[in-house]
Amino acid sequence: MITLQALTKRFGTFTAVSGIDLNVGKGEVLGFLGPNGAGKSTTMKMIAGYLTPSSGRVSICGHDVETDTIAAQTALGYLPEGAPAYGDMTPRQFLGFIAQARGFSGAEVKNRITAASAKTELDPVLDQPIDTLSKGFKRRVGLAQTILHDPPVLVMDEPTDGLDPNQKHSVRNLIRTMAAEKAIIISTHLLEEVDAVCTRAVIIDRGRIVADGTPANLIARSRHHNAVTLSLPLAQLAAAKATLEQQPYVASVEEGPRYDGAGLMTVFPRGHELIIESVSTLAQQQKWDVKELYAEAGRLDDVFRALTTHDTQRVRERTGVAA
Repeated sequence: MITLQALTKRFGTFTAVSGIDLNVGKGEVLGFLGPNGAGKSTTMKMIAGYLTPSSGRVSICGHDVETDTIAAQTALGYLPEGAPAYGDMTPRQFLGFIAQARGFSGAEVKNRITAASAKTELDPVLDQPIDTLSKGFKRRVGLAQTILHDPPVLVMDEPTDGLDPNQKHSVRNLIRTMAAEKAIIISTHLLEEVDAVCTRAVIIDRGRIVADGTPANLIARSRHHNAVTLSLPLAQLAAAKATLEQQPYVASVEEGPRYDGAGLMTVFPRGHELIIESVSTLAQQQKWDVKELYAEAGRLDDVFRALTTHDTQRVRERTGVAA
């Protein structure tokens, strides 16, 4: 439903997006991740037809965004960064304007406003000027215009930006509800959002895709995947660490924070092996006074940082700048 082929965007000598190939199908919720300046928003603007690619192409539901623009944009709901709206209008007026721009008229305009405002919980502020609304409500006005025409494709840049935890929960539920019948791309800085709503995650860095997989697959690449964390009394901590480091299934042991007379240790396995049973058995044999013991699935932030944090020392050496 969304196809990107060799998509590239240059601004002068700077290449913001560099040859991205991507397909998103019906039923997929794609989390689009990357550090600031990685090319996420630029890519989404090209999908929406707001920016023209330097090369490559985008199609939505089979319609080329450059050569069949109206048909492509008819199938698209787009929430841009900042969710711009006419501040002197009320949400009701703004959504009415959007409905008419989308080709609706008569009673259908009212029906579309009612449905979109109910899904985004806008009813309490429908007749207040948008300029007077909180950031969270302004964001929900933007989300309402995105889904107003019930498009098969949604592209949303930070859809929960500015929302409180309860509002985020509601928006994520809405996305999950819509997901089965649509193809959805969500750009986000919130790694928790990927776990909450996404069926797939793509990490982009310096304009290129550096990872593409299910959240579970990406998390499995984390150094914390199958690591075991345990809490012991401070008096047992040093000896326990030394014993654990001698085990053939242990790659390393790192100490964590200390509190209430106890300290945390994280035991990292060799080759991401499942070691919680071995660590638990060893603790029983050594008669450690274990306060807490659990295995970790992994951490998406580990993978994100590993893929998007660059070796500044190598840059300094190449440029001759002293460390």
